[in-house]
Amino acid sequence: MIGSATSNGHVSITGIGCHAPERVMTNDELAKIVETSNDWIVERTGIKERRVASADEALSDISLPAAKEALEHAGVEAGAVDLVIVATVTPDMAFPSTAAILADQLGAKDAAAYDLSAGCTGFVYAIAQAHGMVSAGLANRALVVGGDILSKIVDWEDRATCVLFGDGAGAVVVERVPEGGFLGFELGADGSGGPQLYIPAGGSRAPASAETIAGRQHYARMNGREVFKFATRVLVESAEKVLDSCGVPVEDVDVYVPHQANVRIIDHARKKLGIPAERTVVNVDRYGNTSSGSIPLALADAEADGRLRPGELVLMTGMGAGLTWGSALIEWTANGKVGS
Repeated sequence: MIGSATSNGHVSITGIGCHAPERVMTNDELAKIVETSNDWIVERTGIKERRVASADEALSDISLPAAKEALEHAGVEAGAVDLVIVATVTPDMAFPSTAAILADQLGAKDAAAYDLSAGCTGFVYAIAQAHGMVSAGLANRALVVGGDILSKIVDWEDRATCVLFGDGAGAVVVERVPEGGFLGFELGADGSGGPQLYIPAGGSRAPASAETIAGRQHYARMNGREVFKFATRVLVESAEKVLDSCGVPVEDVDVYVPHQANVRIIDHARKKLGIPAERTVVNVDRYGNTSSGSIPLALADAEADGRLRPGELVLMTGMGAGLTWGSALIEWTANGKVGS
């Protein structure tokens, strides 16, 4: 699925916010839990530490501060938001949606609200949906949150997964602007790769039971080798497709924001695309892989560092469980808005 984003007017990100739990878990702490070491983790992933939610923190708890910050940055009252999308694989509960809980907490009265599950690609899927709703006139102003608390679904006895993941959330406001904004999206999925990254139990296929709990089937499982091969391929292919559809040469990309899964995957993708390291946003060393929170957290870092300047072309690309992938290209504007 690929297409231009400007046929029905200009829609952009006008505010950004982020939040992560206070607790920082270092690699040395992990080495006391499973057989690993700081050097082993850094060499293979680039991760030095990650944030871990407390026992009583749910996704809505870390999403709320991010959402408030995004609204304040955009200069938008919560009551003016008529669409809330939360991209996550770790909602507060199966239902009601975390988006509905969040909309109520914010005071976004009567806003349409739903959760979206597309693994680590969730944020890109969600901003594409928000763009479509706003550009079609079905919504005036959308709040999109990407966030996960993966520490609650990680098997802390499984070195293959527990060293990779962390908790965090990012949020953006999406609305119409006079010019600039999103130029195009490219989204896709290959369900045949689903078993490479999944949680075996907890859904209608295998409801919770004494047997599934005893078998530790409610934790994430991953075929690291296959996911690595998939990631290094689709991050490049998806980015190339969206750039080609928008008629933008890769040399024109000012800021590259890839999914923060692994520094080796990021380095492979940027080198293959021909994007210099200084144009690439990397914060996986501080957060680990936060799934749907990854790209918005990186965007917030880029904003804080002054890297998102008016007129700059920002390329975002994600991949994750599904297996899914997606890219978005946006022409940045001052504070998200032309002339603001």
